[in-house]
Amino acid sequence: MKRRSFLQGTAATVVISGMGRAGLLHAIESGWTELNNVSLVLPAQPAKREQVAAEMMVDEIMKRCGVEWTIGSTGSVKIYLGTRASWHSLGSIVASVAAKASKLPVESYAIASGPDWIAVCGSDERGLIFGAGKLLRLCSLERRTVAVNRKALNLTSSPHYAIRGHQLGYRPKTNAYDAWTVEMWDQYIRELAIFGTNTVELLPPISDDLSDSPHFPIHPKKMLIEMSRICDKYGLDVSIWYPAMARDYSDKQTLEAEIRDWADVMHDMPRLDIVFVPGGDPGHTEPKYMLPLLEKEKANLRKTHPQVQMWMSPQSFNAEWLVEFQTMVNEPHTQTWLDGIVFGPQNRSSIAELRKALPAKYPIRFYPDITHSIQSQYSMNNWDIAYALTEGREIINPRPEAEAAILRSELKYTSGFVSYSEGCNDDANKFLWSLLAWDPNMTATDAMRDFGRYFIGAKDGSGFAQGLLDLENNWLGPLAANELVDVTLQKFMSIERSASPFLLENWRWQQAMFRACCDAYVRQRLLFESGELAKAKSILGRIEDIGFASVPWGIGAVPAREPANGIDPQNLIEDAMRTLRESTLQPVAPALRTRIAELGYALLQSIHQQLAVERFQGEAVDRGAPLDTIDHPVTDGPYFLKQLGAISKIEDQEEKIAATRALLDRTNPGPGGFYDELGNVGNRPHLVIEEVEGDFDFRRSPHVGTSYPDHYGANAPMAWKHWAESLYEAPLKMHYKGLDPDVEYVLQVVISGDSRGVKTKLMANDALEIHPLQLRPWPPAPQTFAVPRAATAGGELRLTWTRETGLGGNGRGCQLAEVMLKPVPKKGD
Repeated sequence: MKRRSFLQGTAATVVISGMGRAGLLHAIESGWTELNNVSLVLPAQPAKREQVAAEMMVDEIMKRCGVEWTIGSTGSVKIYLGTRASWHSLGSIVASVAAKASKLPVESYAIASGPDWIAVCGSDERGLIFGAGKLLRLCSLERRTVAVNRKALNLTSSPHYAIRGHQLGYRPKTNAYDAWTVEMWDQYIRELAIFGTNTVELLPPISDDLSDSPHFPIHPKKMLIEMSRICDKYGLDVSIWYPAMARDYSDKQTLEAEIRDWADVMHDMPRLDIVFVPGGDPGHTEPKYMLPLLEKEKANLRKTHPQVQMWMSPQSFNAEWLVEFQTMVNEPHTQTWLDGIVFGPQNRSSIAELRKALPAKYPIRFYPDITHSIQSQYSMNNWDIAYALTEGREIINPRPEAEAAILRSELKYTSGFVSYSEGCNDDANKFLWSLLAWDPNMTATDAMRDFGRYFIGAKDGSGFAQGLLDLENNWLGPLAANELVDVTLQKFMSIERSASPFLLENWRWQQAMFRACCDAYVRQRLLFESGELAKAKSILGRIEDIGFASVPWGIGAVPAREPANGIDPQNLIEDAMRTLRESTLQPVAPALRTRIAELGYALLQSIHQQLAVERFQGEAVDRGAPLDTIDHPVTDGPYFLKQLGAISKIEDQEEKIAATRALLDRTNPGPGGFYDELGNVGNRPHLVIEEVEGDFDFRRSPHVGTSYPDHYGANAPMAWKHWAESLYEAPLKMHYKGLDPDVEYVLQVVISGDSRGVKTKLMANDALEIHPLQLRPWPPAPQTFAVPRAATAGGELRLTWTRETGLGGNGRGCQLAEVMLKPVPKKGD
């Protein structure tokens, strides 16, 4: 047996045998053919990628099954591989297959079979690579056994979308890629090709990242060359994401230096098809300087890469720059050299609006963020804050149904996609996008089964695929009530109990198991910590039983006020604090926590995934290091503990009791009042939510934003760590009914979030200004505003928050955490 690929891991090199010999014989009788004795037959003078296709199949079968296929003609079953241009040399027995492929478009293939042969004919060399990959995916892969259903071997297939790609960044910012070797990249890029990927986007060694990583096996510039070579080996297009980050491109010397630097970086790349320059994030160059730069860059780069194309995105542009950009790309001269437009995160216009604004000459390439869970283009909406604070922005995130819905909604305006990815945490999403861009009619479930059967094997692949779908459902709804989280873990554990060492060492299995364990662990911690906080509140609640009696101090002295009923408020406070402190020391699900740590180390060893900063030298906590935050508090326990510590130092007993009551009543708006926690879907009855179909990037509807990592800690309650959020000029609205027209109200508001430099304005009933554009207090703190009596005279109140208009960047600004509408007590009450 050949040496296993390190990327593939032991688990995927040999698939568990689940059939047994008797089962295999029955399967053969049912239309299955055993493929253990196979020879691959190539044209007399095979082209480069015809040879690569054969070698790929031989190597993959050896790695996954331990079965040795050969290139030649000695096997009892022969697999003929070629393109329609070379098919004539393969003999008359398979001549009819070329006819099936003769009218297929580029990148297509035909597969046919006979009694003792299978044929894969590509419309071109790339089509043959994809056809060979499809045959591999049709096979049942088990330990020492390969089989295929003959009924599935007569088909033709063509891709629906022309561009199907993924960004693979060898840089410190990723959560594993910076440690991958050339051999690991070869394996991964091959696997993407097997699933129909035709484009890989690389990153230059010059970007908004650190210049070095402790994990780099070779220099980034050398790896750029190697990855370009690997892509060309499999016939894949090579794009490079290249941000324009110089300060001033209106300066002639800066411009000339950039042209030299870009050429130097890309000069030795064996293959380069496209240069994609984002308009921002990073970079901040006005279109009137950016477009002339790119025109000159393209002309210079064509000296070494004659066919290279230049694409650009209007990312991060403000309203003025977007208009300027659209005007310039409509000019006849720009259309002579600019090849395409990319739609990615931080675009002010929607993809449909962009398509309408552009000349038909320009293809649009979609650049979807499939890697981040929050603070991103397609964030998890209404994600439970316990998940957000512990698992974070780059946790392992299979989202098959959501990703499929986004693809079907947005990709129709484009020529295809290259995903925005910053690591391997989104691995399952990558393969789903490739599969559905080839065949949009494929269901997300079938895509995951295809993925599971190939990478996990025939025995457990389907169960694994269902597990990925279950992991997506783990994240839906309030975590405390989601009992499916525990069921999902049980399903994975039932597979694990009968798993071979090969499966246990498979990095894709390790990732899924890690996520299942994290979800279950966070839920158990949430239930436990919520119970302990409830105990502490119950203890403090006895303060309501305390009465006061006047104690005379002597003749002429003011009587003192002392607690009656024998209850000492200090004792209650200390008991509550003790409960909260002890809860932090009590282990919760220790076996599960140990398993999470074990899987973290396993992933470091199998694919160098850096799930911790200090221990594994990951770049940052928010760059896929959940081991550093998985134990983060998930309730207001720390906040209560800190507040009680301050209250315990108050000497005046009445003041101490009042402060304790205020803490317990922090969210109590009083009789006739209203309280909304805008980031909590179960407690925001007055938030106006208009159901907008297909609004996956929340341009027209509010969504929940969350802080990660937690910058506030014990200084803020949980309610301030998530918020309702709208983007760009979309407003945030609240609507109150049934107000008392004879009552005066005040509004207490907490604006939180990450856009502290963006001003917001508040209007009542679209006519009365509560406050003009202003910055929020920082750190977040309550603000109180009087509500004009005229605003509530009709028994209703509409509140509308808007941010500054015309801004660029990520669009965030309206970030409303907490709102209380409180009646003003009448004099004498």
